[in-house]
Amino acid sequence: MTHDLLHGGALDRMRAAFPNAPEPWIDLSTGINPWPYPVGTIPEASLRHLPTQGAYEACRQAMARSMMAPPESLVLAPGSELLIRLLPTIIRPKKVAVLSPTYGDHLAVWSRADTDIVETADPLAMPGEVDAIVICNPNNPDGRSFEPGILLQTAASLAERGGWLIVDEAYAELDPRLSLASSGGADSLIVLRSFGKFFGLAGLRLGALLAPKPVRVAMQNLLGVWPVSGPALHIGAKACGDLAWQDRTRHQLTEAKARLDTILRSHGVKIVGGTALFRLVETDDASAFWEKLAQAGIYVRRFAWNDRLIRIGLPEKRAAEDRLAAALSP
Repeated sequence: MTHDLLHGGALDRMRAAFPNAPEPWIDLSTGINPWPYPVGTIPEASLRHLPTQGAYEACRQAMARSMMAPPESLVLAPGSELLIRLLPTIIRPKKVAVLSPTYGDHLAVWSRADTDIVETADPLAMPGEVDAIVICNPNNPDGRSFEPGILLQTAASLAERGGWLIVDEAYAELDPRLSLASSGGADSLIVLRSFGKFFGLAGLRLGALLAPKPVRVAMQNLLGVWPVSGPALHIGAKACGDLAWQDRTRHQLTEAKARLDTILRSHGVKIVGGTALFRLVETDDASAFWEKLAQAGIYVRRFAWNDRLIRIGLPEKRAAEDRLAAALSP
């Protein structure tokens, strides 16, 4: 049976495609923390009134402290995905090198921007040949990471010719040492941050752009007066200020990754990459592997660009780990 390739998180479509799969479904298709930040009570005022500048600034300051960035370098937005889509309207490079493979929206957005695209596994070797370089650090889906010092050297090289280094740090909270947030606002450097993945609250829609002032001003003009909802600002400020929870969560995710690795390896599944939120595995036939798990009510991620790779997120409960192990058994 052939099924359309789905982006992660399309659980409603999976249920429709596999109506006989056992419930509840186990969604391992996204790289989102299955143990979200405890939101608690949301103030009624944040729902009833327009977001205030004070709430925006409190969230921005908390996010900046959490990522050790200059607060003035941040622009908040309803998720980093929107920022990715808006960037080509602000900067207009003629030729862009995009890390390959990586998060698909980057290639899709720049391909629609009337820009020459170079897909390459070594984009940092091209600062003299292109006007912009786009990477994810750590990368999705293979977990590849880039040293901050090398990235800053690349940004400096691009600056000499008016170019841009765009770094998507959607998973940077997993290893803050990789982040360029402390250099936020530097010439020719644009950093994108996502709140939802590490904090497990993707539906909140909160992200940030770190960039030089002209880019920030242009982005703010596009986003408008109230770019982020009141509840998102409240929760974002609270979660980003809770450094103890962040430290505990990194430890919890590392332990969960180790358990998942044990399950996969014990069933002969080859791990070829990933982060503490997802694992990338290689199979003989990704479609068959994906469908076998789907028939068992387990949703994992496959890719149109490779027929051997599967991405698997962290199971939330031990019972889900057991079901995955059973589904992987011959």
